[in-house]
Amino acid sequence: MKVCVIGSGYVGLVAGACFAETGNTVICADVNEAKIAGLKQNILPIYEPGLQEIVVRNQADGRLIFTTDVDDAIRRCEVVFIAVGTPQGEDGSADLQYVRAVAERIADNLNGFKVIVDKSTVPVGTGDMVSTIIASRSTGDFAVVSNPEFLKEGAAINDFLKPDRIIIGTDDERARKVMAQLYAPFNRTSNRILYMDIRSAEMTKYAANAMLATRISFMNEVARLCEEVGADVSLVRQGIGSDPRIGNKFLFPGVGFGGSCFPKDLRALISIGNEYGQEMTILRSVVAVNERQKMRLVERVTDHFGEDLTGMTFAVWGLAFKPATDDMREAPSITIINSLVARGATIRATDPVAIENSRQIFGAGVTFLDDNYETAEGADALLVVTEWPEFREPDFERLRALLQRPVLFDGRNLYDPERMAELGFIHYSVGRPAPDVVQTTR
Repeated sequence: MKVCVIGSGYVGLVAGACFAETGNTVICADVNEAKIAGLKQNILPIYEPGLQEIVVRNQADGRLIFTTDVDDAIRRCEVVFIAVGTPQGEDGSADLQYVRAVAERIADNLNGFKVIVDKSTVPVGTGDMVSTIIASRSTGDFAVVSNPEFLKEGAAINDFLKPDRIIIGTDDERARKVMAQLYAPFNRTSNRILYMDIRSAEMTKYAANAMLATRISFMNEVARLCEEVGADVSLVRQGIGSDPRIGNKFLFPGVGFGGSCFPKDLRALISIGNEYGQEMTILRSVVAVNERQKMRLVERVTDHFGEDLTGMTFAVWGLAFKPATDDMREAPSITIINSLVARGATIRATDPVAIENSRQIFGAGVTFLDDNYETAEGADALLVVTEWPEFREPDFERLRALLQRPVLFDGRNLYDPERMAELGFIHYSVGRPAPDVVQTTR
């Protein structure tokens, strides 16, 4: 099939590359000339494991084409995906200006029946809006489909090529057949396609992310209570996760969630609720708990060292909002580092892939280093913020020798408290009682 993907950001680039991987001819169109120029040279604007190899291979084989000529790309293809950004507005709602602009360009270039697919995460009713825009500008034949993405950053390629479900929202039988054919390579071993109306498909995306975010905030709130009552949240997690009605996914406490999806989608769903007179009380609490949790490591630091951190240096391991990505959008590390710097601290930070993106966010007071141990050298304490695999089993004896003080703030519960105590560390974690130590004097 000939497929056009408008928008070459995270969703559009992954979708385009994976559709090309299954033999389709895919044209990825974007108005950003610098981005397209880079992609033509196999320079990707994002880091995602496995994506570079797929882009290189399919571009070399002629199945993946990058262009800034959006109009020509639309005219050449039978399926057109809308994968542009839907940034958060001031009121938390999704800004649909780019979706509207693409709908207008599609209308102006209809030259035969086309299936128009909303791949971007969009509010309920966007499919109707796209249909109205196109119908108001063209008499051409088309059908609009909602096909939300369910990609985890760091595992997006596997999620796309081996999906656990494919949501297709349409009331048009022609579009249904086209989408079934397009997704057939991903649907061979079992039927993963769920057909529904467009509005239900749009709501499914938001509801899924809201549920996952709710589980995270729930566990973080339970973790805070565990710290006070003397319980161990890691054991609590195992206890409740063994219940098949609950399951063990998304029950790890930490320093809060970030990224491009959960925070933005929660606020958008709250905004949709406001539009329809629904308070969305639980989701408001999920957001509030998450914002508070981002400060938990800072609270641990000030409990130990005091509020004034002037003259102190802290090492930070992990900047991206999660492992296997360079995405810094709403990363907890931003709140943590800025709060420490505001209290007078100096920061030495490292991350396997997110350093360059971090340079654009942090100002003076933050030094970036490539080596984990060099980052820790001479620091008054170490904060582990992102659970990269290479942080899980460091040389603790070497680490303790490098630090000025053997104080470790474990924001992802990577380390066993008993072992850390045996190794001579003062170890703070999430959802466990604080170590029995006196506040450090300086």
